[in-house]
Amino acid sequence: MAKDDVKNSKASNSTAKSGGKKKEVKKETGLGLTNKKDDNFGEWYSEVVVNGEMIEYYDISGCYILRPWTMAIWEIMQAFFDAEIKKMKIKNCYFPVFVSPSVLEKEKDHIEGFAPEVAWVTKSGKNDLEVPIAIRPTSETVMYPYYSKWIRGHRDLPLKLNQWCNVVRWEFSNPTPFIRSREFLWQEGHTAFATKDEADEEVLQILELYRRIYEEFLAIPVVKGKKSELEKFAGGLYTTSVEAFIPNTGRGIQGATSHCLGQNFAKMFEINFENDKGEKGMVWQNSWAYSTRTIGVMVMVHGDDKGLVLPPKVASVQVIVVPVPYKDADTQAIFDACSSTVKLLNENGFRAEADLRDNYSPGWKYSHWEMKGVPLRIEIGPKDMANNQVRVVCRDNSSKVDIPTSNLVEQVKDIVDNIQQRLYDAAKQKRDACIKVANTWEEFAAALNEKKLILALGVMKRKSKRM
Repeated sequence: MAKDDVKNSKASNSTAKSGGKKKEVKKETGLGLTNKKDDNFGEWYSEVVVNGEMIEYYDISGCYILRPWTMAIWEIMQAFFDAEIKKMKIKNCYFPVFVSPSVLEKEKDHIEGFAPEVAWVTKSGKNDLEVPIAIRPTSETVMYPYYSKWIRGHRDLPLKLNQWCNVVRWEFSNPTPFIRSREFLWQEGHTAFATKDEADEEVLQILELYRRIYEEFLAIPVVKGKKSELEKFAGGLYTTSVEAFIPNTGRGIQGATSHCLGQNFAKMFEINFENDKGEKGMVWQNSWAYSTRTIGVMVMVHGDDKGLVLPPKVASVQVIVVPVPYKDADTQAIFDACSSTVKLLNENGFRAEADLRDNYSPGWKYSHWEMKGVPLRIEIGPKDMANNQVRVVCRDNSSKVDIPTSNLVEQVKDIVDNIQQRLYDAAKQKRDACIKVANTWEEFAAALNEKKLILALGVMKRKSKRM
């Protein structure tokens, strides 16, 4: 349905631009969702990410084209996180995507955790490779042989590197855009310290940055915590994470992880150093990462039956300006007013654009930009120009208000800030409404079936004793 809609839209646009016939003004988007979020969440999500121009499906299952609307969000988060880790003296690097089998298999617990997901290169042209080459599912085993080479004494520590890259994890069923894909973008940090205290401190510093990405940028409340022994990173000492909750599915979702690897990898890869007293020791290591999964969580939490709902802090376009010319109105003057408004907003730090396409009606444009989740729409028509005002419409709650052009910038800033806060507050309210305290195993099982977020520590302890 979504692809047909896109084709119909393109065909209409092509007809409008062809010569010889009166230009057709398209009044319907052709992009309306056929599924409701509360009725069929999975199908709704698949429609939203395509119709909202976030992704396009690729001809290899589990792989997706990330369109500019998505990449703009990723780049905004990347700019924030990259600046913050540089304050921590963490430097960017890049390691190859290929891993030799001997290196990949060096840490047994680690490779056992990833073995089903590892993709292998076995041919060059028509010839079989003498030794297959793995494509990185993560980079601990790629990087740590060189940490062993670069670290000799205490003056070489700490060594703190990060890379922005892609990884491939192949073996899974039911791929979902952003959430479960065979290739995805992420950052992965790998650090080495002389002491455990330094490593422990950094684990929590990075975890706090991940919280900020979710709560301050994506407007999604998360819980910071420590994973169980069964859920921790394979081969690591302990794992911390930020966890989000999707009310429509009743499931938590791992948002980002910050691992303390302890000295296990140091032992396997012989990453040793000599301290200032001449004593030999092994380094303490961390690894941490967040990925484009963040974007999928944002869509799931904030999206509605009209499409995407983007938090202003990460929206590629924060304000869309739409001309509303009535019959016999001075269309060019309205277009000029729209362009001037965009220029003013851009000069004051907003990401604003005008939709001046003349082969689409204002109503079509409203629906189109609502589908794409633009936080704020400004409408300018003849009456608005006569009254020196604009009409502002908020995407999150459809509220409308007329504001004078004399203090447009100040009011737009307030409205945008309010949208960001409202989205967070609404998401938190929905999450908190799903929290249920369970005092018995029966209450726990019932709450789970009701898609609740359960507080049941005492129940689990009693259950484990009985088992």
